[in-house]
Amino acid sequence: MSASSASSRKTLSKIACNRLQKELVEWQVNPPAGFKHKVTDNLQRWVIEVNGAPGTLYADETYNLQVDFPEHYPMEAPQVIFVPPAPLHPHIYSNGHICLDILYDSWSPAMTVSSICISILSMLSSSTVKQRPEDNDRYVKNCRNGRSPKETRWWFHDDKV
Repeated sequence: MSASSASSRKTLSKIACNRLQKELVEWQVNPPAGFKHKVTDNLQRWVIEVNGAPGTLYADETYNLQVDFPEHYPMEAPQVIFVPPAPLHPHIYSNGHICLDILYDSWSPAMTVSSICISILSMLSSSTVKQRPEDNDRYVKNCRNGRSPKETRWWFHDDKV
């Protein structure tokens, strides 16, 4: 998230705060395998360490996800990006933006940070090639000046990876 959009971000609603506190407690008791929440005092932005699953192209690799929660979470999806350097993957852009339907059009308030993480690890684990999306350079160039991935009109057409 750009500095300008971060400073204009609204505070979390009471519902969002309660939900995130509940998710954080659940995470501490039962974290998803391969993930570690990096503790900060900011409930609105989580940084999560992702460890590539054994036996996959990403085994023994570690990445960081940044999860920014909107004012009306969970009714609205969080913004989830990889903090560069992002993994080489056909659905992950070099600026960290992730093309994954549950982060946008297919979001449901029943989803949690844990379920998002599991979906991202599954996406990474199923990949058979390490490469950027074909339109990476064009997309990243168009995202300069802090454009959020939530402002993108994604085309979800490839469910093989």
